[in-house]
Amino acid sequence: MTSPPTHPLDAALALQALGEGRFAGRTLPEWGNMVGPFGGITAAHLLQAALQHPERRGEPLALTVNFAGAVGDGGFEIEARIMRTTRTTQHWSLVQRQGDVVCSTGSAVFALRRPTWSAAELTMPVVPAAGQVAPARGEPPVQWPRRYEFRFVEGGWPDFRHAREEADSRTLLWVRDEPPRPLDAAALAAIADVFYPRVFRRRGRFTPSGTITLTTYFHADAAALAAQGERPVLAVAQGRRFALGFFDQSAEIWSDDGLLLASSHQVVYFKE
Repeated sequence: MTSPPTHPLDAALALQALGEGRFAGRTLPEWGNMVGPFGGITAAHLLQAALQHPERRGEPLALTVNFAGAVGDGGFEIEARIMRTTRTTQHWSLVQRQGDVVCSTGSAVFALRRPTWSAAELTMPVVPAAGQVAPARGEPPVQWPRRYEFRFVEGGWPDFRHAREEADSRTLLWVRDEPPRPLDAAALAAIADVFYPRVFRRRGRFTPSGTITLTTYFHADAAALAAQGERPVLAVAQGRRFALGFFDQSAEIWSDDGLLLASSHQVVYFKE
C-alpha cells in the first residue's frame, strides 16, 4: 500500500525536534516568493515550533513575526523559548536562524480559553458566497500563490500593464488551501499574509516592497477552526497610511458563517 501524498502545507511545516526548544526545518521551493519564502509560511513555521514544544499550554492568541532578512533556500533552525507561564497565558520568544544569521524573530502568546460572555462589534462584509465567485485566473510569477485557491470579490491580482492609481487599496476574497485542507492555527497564520502588498493595489504599478513585521490575533479556538473544515474563508485587507518608505495594512479573516477567526496588522517597506 502507498501512503497518501503529504499536503504541501504539512510538508512545509515538518519540523524536527532537536531538544531544548530547538527545531530544524527546510524551505521548500513550492512556497517561494520574490525573495525567499512566502512570509505567511515563515509565520506558520515559527508558530509551529511553539505548537510542537512539549511544554506548550493552551492555544495561540497572538503571533508577531519580525522579518529581519530573507530566508535562504535550505535548512533553518527555530528556537522557541517559554518566557513566562501564568494561570491563563504562556509567553514565547521565537528566533529563526540559518547558521549564525538571524532571519526572523518573533513572539507568541498562548492562552487557556474559557467560556465567557462574548460580543462582536465588527460584522462580516456582505459578499456573494464562495461558490458564486469564480476562481481567479492567472497568478504572479512566484510559487506560493499556487498553494491556495483564490476567489476575488474585489481587488484581484494587480495588472501593471495599465498603471492607474486607485482611491483605496482594499481587497476582498474567498481563499483556502489548495488542495483543500482542514483549517487549523498554523494554516490560519499563513492565510493571514496571503494579501499582496497594498501599495500594488493603490498605485497600480509594481513597487519593490516587503513585510517588516506582522502581528496576527487569533479570535477563534481550535473547535471553531475545525468546524470551518476545508471550506474557504473570507479575507479582507486594506492599507492605512503610505509615507516615507513604509505603509501599514490591516486584515480580517472570517468563517463562511460570519465568525471573525483572526485579524492582523503589518508594516511594509517600499521603495521608488
